[in-house]
Amino acid sequence: MKKRKAPWGDAVGCRSWILSLVLLTTGCNLAAKKPDLTSSSTRSKISADAMELEFQSFPGLTPWKLSSLRGKVVLLDVWATWCEPCRESLPLYEDMAKEYGARGFEVIAVSVDDNPELIPPFLADTKVKLPVVVDPSAKVVGDKLKVNQLPTAFLIDRKGVVRITHEGFDEQMLSTWLKEIEGLLAEPQ
Repeated sequence: MKKRKAPWGDAVGCRSWILSLVLLTTGCNLAAKKPDLTSSSTRSKISADAMELEFQSFPGLTPWKLSSLRGKVVLLDVWATWCEPCRESLPLYEDMAKEYGARGFEVIAVSVDDNPELIPPFLADTKVKLPVVVDPSAKVVGDKLKVNQLPTAFLIDRKGVVRITHEGFDEQMLSTWLKEIEGLLAEPQ
């Protein structure tokens, strides 16, 4: 009788296969805990100067600093093409950008995808035209912003201070978000 080969190959392959299966079935959580896909709003404990954050522009992959938006209120959203809640959140963030853009509000979408070639089909499918920057190794969002769940959105004031962090996405929280954005826009420059 011929022995059948497992789909994952050897023991190392088995661990990789199991990890992939776990990631696929647990949603967009980047930490080893059960995902909470509802949104939670917290006053930010990020101490890094957000304006010093540097990513790569997309599609050009040239250096891009958040400091280019100094003086604006920014929603910095961390997402990936494989994140289902991101498919819902990004179009709504684009609506926010249209609504508040004239008052000095910007939305920047930070992709943590390893492969930037996955981004254009995702944007076309979701009909999103937001400015995108990339952090393919998730080094900036992991080390400096301490992101462990997607999507995670940061509201940054005009001085470059991360004021509010939203982990996960729940459309019912939008009224809270809009109040937070209105409050930041109302602050003196």
